[in-house]
Amino acid sequence: MPPSSSAAMLTDMRGPLEASATLQRFRTASQRMSSEDENPPTTQRTVLSAGPRSSAPRSACVVVIHGEGLGRRADIDERAIVVGRSQEADLHIPHQSVSRQHCHIWRDGNEYRIRDLQATNTTRVNDKVVDETLIVDGDHITLGESILKFISHASVEARYHEEIYQLATQDALTDLHNRRHFIDMADKEIARAMRHQRDLTMCIIDVDLFKPVNDRYGHISGDNVLRQIAGILRRHVRTDDFAARIGGEEFAVLLPECGTDAAYGFAERLRIAIAAAEFRPGNEAQTITVSIGVAAMAAERDTCSRMMAAADAALYRAKRLGRNQVCIED
Repeated sequence: MPPSSSAAMLTDMRGPLEASATLQRFRTASQRMSSEDENPPTTQRTVLSAGPRSSAPRSACVVVIHGEGLGRRADIDERAIVVGRSQEADLHIPHQSVSRQHCHIWRDGNEYRIRDLQATNTTRVNDKVVDETLIVDGDHITLGESILKFISHASVEARYHEEIYQLATQDALTDLHNRRHFIDMADKEIARAMRHQRDLTMCIIDVDLFKPVNDRYGHISGDNVLRQIAGILRRHVRTDDFAARIGGEEFAVLLPECGTDAAYGFAERLRIAIAAAEFRPGNEAQTITVSIGVAAMAAERDTCSRMMAAADAALYRAKRLGRNQVCIED
C-alpha cells in the first residue's frame, strides 16, 4: 500500500493529529515484517501485543481501501463471509450504494471465490462486472462507491494491514478497543439484538478522582493505573463482551444477551475488584475506585448514542451520590 493511502486511512479512523506519528510506526512495522520474512525470529511480536504472535496459518482477508468503511477488514476462513450494508454483514459498509447483502466471498479448497448477490450496483472485480469468479491476491473488488482489496494469507501485505487494523481499532495505552471501534460494534450488536429480540446492556465506567492522581504522581503513574484497571476489566468480561477505553479515564463495556440485573451484578463485581486492588502510583499504596452507569437497550428501536447517553446519566448520578457505586438508568 502506498504511504498516501495509509495516511488517508489513518486520518479517517484516528484523526489527523495522530495520523503522521502513527504512520511512521506503520512504516517501521512494515520494514520489520519484511526483515522477519527473510530472517524469521523464534518469537514474533505485534506492535501492540505483549505476547508472541500466533503461529497458526493466517486467513486471507479483504480490506476496504477506498470509500465508506475505509480501513475495515474481514478475514475469510472456513465460513463464507457476507459483505454489505446490513449491520449483520461480516464486513459492514454503511453506504447507500452498497446493497444490504452485496456479495459472498469464500474459500474453495486452496482458492477463493466471490459471488454477486444480485446487488443493485453489481459486483466488479478489477473493473469487470462478475456473477461469480475466482479472486487472487491483489484483486480489487468494487461495491458501489467502495473498493476492497483481496489479500491472500501468504502475503506480507496481510500482516501489514493487520498492524494497521490493530492500531486503528485498539487503544494504544491499554490494548482495549478504542472509542470508534466500540461505537461501530455497538451499532452492529444493537441491530442484531433488535432482530433476534435479545437483551443488550451497556456499562460506562469512570475512575473516581483521577485528576488528583495525575497531578500528584504524574502522568506515567496515572497511565499505569489505567493499564491496571484495564487488566482487571479484561479478567471480568465474558468472551462475547466488548470492552473499550472511550476517554481519558473512561471505559465502556457492551454486554450481549445480558439483562439489567445481570449487568448490574457484573458492574458490582467489577467495582468491588477495582476497589480491593492494590495500586501503587509513585510507589505509594492507594485505593482507586470507579463509578459505573448501566443502561439497557430500549424495547423499541435503539441507538448507540441513546444507550451511551443513558449510561452516562446513570454514571453521573453515581458520582453525585458519593462515587464508588453502580447506578442503573432511570
